[in-house]
Amino acid sequence: MRIRHTLQSVLALLGLFVGLALAGCTHLNDLPVGSVIPLESSAVVESEAVVVAPFSPNQTPGNDYRIGAGDVLYVNVQGKPELGSPSGNGQGVSGSRVDGKGNIHLPLVGAVSVAGLTVDAAATAVQAAFSTYLNAPWVVLEVEEYKSQPLYLLGQFRAAGTYYMERPLTLLQGIALGGGLLDSANLRRARLIRGDKTLAVDVYEMLTSGGMLANVWLLPGDTLFVPDDNDQNVFVFGAVNKPGVVHMPNGNLTLTQALAAALPNETRGDFGLIRIIRSHSATRGELMVVDMNQVLKGRTLPFRLAEGDIVYVPRSGIGSWNEALAEILPSLQTFSAILQPFVQVKFLTED
Repeated sequence: MRIRHTLQSVLALLGLFVGLALAGCTHLNDLPVGSVIPLESSAVVESEAVVVAPFSPNQTPGNDYRIGAGDVLYVNVQGKPELGSPSGNGQGVSGSRVDGKGNIHLPLVGAVSVAGLTVDAAATAVQAAFSTYLNAPWVVLEVEEYKSQPLYLLGQFRAAGTYYMERPLTLLQGIALGGGLLDSANLRRARLIRGDKTLAVDVYEMLTSGGMLANVWLLPGDTLFVPDDNDQNVFVFGAVNKPGVVHMPNGNLTLTQALAAALPNETRGDFGLIRIIRSHSATRGELMVVDMNQVLKGRTLPFRLAEGDIVYVPRSGIGSWNEALAEILPSLQTFSAILQPFVQVKFLTED
């Protein structure tokens, strides 16, 4: 039954496209043999460049490291091991770990709050705590292990993983921390994620053209994700029976093939003018309207899709892009995690 249903769907799809192709072409048989019909250069009847303002941090971070939960500190008070951090002696923890409340725990004085302080300020805080019991004590404090400011490098890094920032780092320095990128890295889809938002940072522009505006300061907890270029897809939404991801074999796919894979709903869709959102980088994109009738009638070359294209088949005649985007938005939200960075920034996270 499934095979029969699939066959019926394919036949219906072919019927739809053949019907569209023949519409308005009834006079082709009347043309003399050897007639040449000039092709239009493109089926795009409307195009609008869209630019997202690049992310610009409010301030440059200070040079001094700020202690946080998870860091391990070495504390020496008056040169007396019994008053400072445990040495471990080859067993257990060496140093004093900052707990979840931002405190270290030392003999005699107990908990000392150090979270958010510089190393010098933390030493002063420890000194003040011991001043109750010692006369003008001297204190040496150093960071033994940096564990409070993680940076997540995921994807096509030579050494992907979790790193801990010992000082403020720029995006370029963060990439270098991961050993650089593999040849399989897809720079156009690379993204910097902060919290639950993808930032408008153009990694492709920075690494290929030297656009240093993208070389922003990283913050603890940032994630830099660089996917590979093997799994390339487009997305088809709207009046289709199988909305969602359509794979691009070897990175090649035409609009006609993508629509065929998504099984158009011939009774509900308007297949005349197809809307396409195309990403060129994390900060630049394009809104296009493609005349599918011209493609099917053979009056233009096949329209080739680019990786990450979002194809929308209107369910009825739609006037403006605002109306089209209002209909597309729920679908974009469903697939937000795998969409191009430009789409995430412009349509899903832009304030």
